[in-house]
This record gives sequence, C-alpha cells and structure tokens, in this order.
Amino acid sequence: MQQTLQNWLYKRGIKKPVATVITQVLVDKDDPAFKNPTKPIGSFMDAEEAQRRAREMGWNVVEDAGRGWRRVVASPLPKEVVEFETVKTLIDAGVIVITVGGGGIPVVDVGDGEYRGVAAVIDKDYASSLLARMLKADLFLISTAVEKVALNFGKPDQKWIDRMTLSEAKKYLAEGTHFAKGSMAPKIQAIIWYLEDGGKEAIITNPENIGRALRGETGTHIVPD
Repeated sequence: MQQTLQNWLYKRGIKKPVATVITQVLVDKDDPAFKNPTKPIGSFMDAEEAQRRAREMGWNVVEDAGRGWRRVVASPLPKEVVEFETVKTLIDAGVIVITVGGGGIPVVDVGDGEYRGVAAVIDKDYASSLLARMLKADLFLISTAVEKVALNFGKPDQKWIDRMTLSEAKKYLAEGTHFAKGSMAPKIQAIIWYLEDGGKEAIITNPENIGRALRGETGTHIVPD
C-alpha cells in the first residue's frame, strides 16, 4: 500500500513522503469481550486437531459454517493508540501516514509500565475512529465494498442514503434491522463515536468513488445534528 500510494503521488507530481507505522493499541484487560471470544482467526482445522489445540494450548475453538474448525479470540474495544505521538509528529511534518493496520496490535497494560500482547482482534473501524478522534481529524472516511449506505440492505425496500445526521445514524443503528453486525454496523458505530467527540463530517463509500465522494457527488455523508 505504501509503495502504490507513493508511486501514484509521484505520477501526479505530488511531492509528499509516505510512511507506515505499525501500532500497538491498548485494550482493557478486563474488557467483557475476553470472556466471550467470537472472532475467528487463522486456518481451518478438522475437529480432532481443533480439540487437541484447545486441550494443549488453551485455545477457544468453534465450528465455522460447515467449513471446518477455527480458533476464536476476543474483540475488545480500543482505548489508546500507543504510538500516537509518533503518528502525529509525522503528520505534522507533512508525511502521509498509513497506520492502525488491521485494527492495530492489541496490548494490555500489565501494571508496571509495560505493555504485553494479548490474543485478540481489534475492529479496524473502531481503531480508525479512535485515531481520528485523537487527531481531531476534520474528516473521517471509511472505504468499504459499497458506494453508499443503505437502509434495509438486501431487502425489497432497500433505500440508499446520501446524507444522514448523527441522531439519524444512532436511531437507525438502534433499530437493529438496517446494518449487518459484521459489516456496516461497526462502521456506523465508529462514525457515531467520532461525531460525538466533535468530528465535523464522516463519509462511507467504496475505493473507486472516494474522489467523487470528497467532491460531494456520491457516498453517504454523516454529519453532526
């Protein structure tokens, strides 16, 4: 991603450096998610191998949609981007920063000033929202698989949304019927947190329409009330 972005900037005569910062993201060691691991990770296994790893390595394993067995880990909420000051220093110096990849590397504070990695997966939308709030970003854009957000997605009464307010986003999310839990719901929640913390505008669109969305021609624009 860093190489491709740098190449496209060069072709357009834009002289801006690009850097990737691998980030640790702090989570609460007492987050309730650790008591209910639900996020599948890693390769598929047969039942015998899964049970052996559960027995010998303490893994939580589940059967995944008839395709085999997989390990599951917790998905706790992100609390702090550990390398935030490094990211901000680079941005202030004019560097385009690629960071919190995959939601960041989850760590906990063990209480003596040290961080320790934990078996978990942080939602990338939540981590991006946290970073946008810490940076006081003017715009929070989430790139996804669809051009716009839809109400009643995939149903006969599906309706594409060009614009919604923070209150409307909270209402639609609370109704629980519009946004799938594993796809659009966390994106809407991430934007709600961003706007509640003083964010000015958020956009959801797909990669090929980012330019048009920034010009106000497409995408779903979510703004404060």
